[in-house]
Order: sequence, then C-alpha cells, then structure tokens
Amino acid sequence: MRAPAKRLLRVNRGRGFESLSLRHQIEIWRKCQLFDILPNSSTTMISAILLAAGESNRMGQPKQLMPFGQGTIVERTIDNLLNSAVSETIAVLGYRDEEIRKTISGKPVKIAINPDYQQGMSASIIAGLKQIDKRARAVLIALGDQPFVDSQTINSLIEAFIANKRGIIIPVYQGRRGNPVIFAIRYKDELLNLKGDIGGREIVKRHPEDVLEVAVNCEGVLLDIDTAENYTSMIKLNLEKSIRKERYGER
Repeated sequence: MRAPAKRLLRVNRGRGFESLSLRHQIEIWRKCQLFDILPNSSTTMISAILLAAGESNRMGQPKQLMPFGQGTIVERTIDNLLNSAVSETIAVLGYRDEEIRKTISGKPVKIAINPDYQQGMSASIIAGLKQIDKRARAVLIALGDQPFVDSQTINSLIEAFIANKRGIIIPVYQGRRGNPVIFAIRYKDELLNLKGDIGGREIVKRHPEDVLEVAVNCEGVLLDIDTAENYTSMIKLNLEKSIRKERYGER
C-alpha cells in the first residue's frame, strides 16, 4: 500500500476505525485502494485549499461552526477532503479564526490565516497558496460551506486531472458547473494575482481550451449554505441522506 493510502488509514484509525461498522470499514478500505488504482498517484501531489475565512454576513453567525451531522459544517468539509486522495489540506481561516481553529485542532490539516478576509475569496486563495507543498502539481480549491461534496466526488476530479492533460477540472451536475475546482500548478501565478470575491472564475474564462468538465453524481457541488433557510434545508437533506444510507447503503 502506498504512503498516501497508509496516511488515510492512519487518520481513520485515529477516529476509532475498529469500532466502526463493517460496511463503514469496507468503504474506508475502498478509498485507500484508490491510491493504488490511480496511475501515477504516488507522484501526483494535489494540495486542497479549503476556504473557511468568511464572515457569513447573510447567515448572521459563523456558518463554519454551525452543527452538521455529528460535528460542524467545517468539520464535515474537512473530513471529506481528508478521506479523499488529496495529498494535503490547508484550511484558510479569518473571521473568528481562534474558535474555528479549536474546533478542528484534532485534524491533520495546515492552518493559513487570512487577515484580509473582508476583501473576499481571492485573499483566502492567496493565503492558502502560500502554504502548499513545493511538490504540488495542482491545487483543489474547495468551499467551506459545501458539506455534501463527498470524497468520492473529489476523487473523480483528481482521477480526471491525472488521466488528462487539461489544467482546469470542474465538476458538472446535470449541466451546471460547481465546486471544488482543480487548477494545475501552472496557474499559481494567476491565482496569486486574483482580486475581490470572484475566486478563480476569471482564470476559467481566460483559458476555456484548458477546461475539462467532469460529470458527477453529486448535487453537493452546487449546494452551499448562505442563509438560515439554506441551512434548514441542508439539515433536512442530511437527515434524509443518513436514513437512506443506513437503510439502503446509498452514498
């Protein structure tokens, strides 16, 4: 088993792997095996940057810390990344960073602080880029309020990046583009020069020939949590998914 797979297994063992249900253990082993299945996965380092620095103005409270499942929204989004084939995860914090840092203190992630979080998403991307490993071949930019983007979906984007020469990988659900997005490291300078709250959209517009759309069976790439109404709907959806997963073994 390759080193990334061993790391993934070690992380889950630290969470009480042996006490999990047999079905859950099998799912983790399947994810570990992905590292051995993907061509060149041992030499393809992909750094994940999780954007979790915002003020959540429309929510009225830091949505990163709001309850979700057995933890919080930010914990779920981090776990989805840790259970995927990304090589490292950098969580970018800003607003109320000390509280969020305490919440995720037990997770094997790097922390990047964005003191300019009020300037928008681009400042967080830049803060995260400054922390990525020098060996990274690509960065996956994920949003901190998308807890339904599961590790299988993330892995499908990574697999597409490894198997193709395109430098921008975008998930598509039922014809609509979503997040997270993978950018090859050759776009690092352009990402470092981003301004405002537009994220990487301008880079995508400038390089349409280098974009690969990947169809995914995960509505979560389109769903984010911005308002109390969004949050209530997400909690209900999460409960429904949990019930279906328990009864029928669905994702």
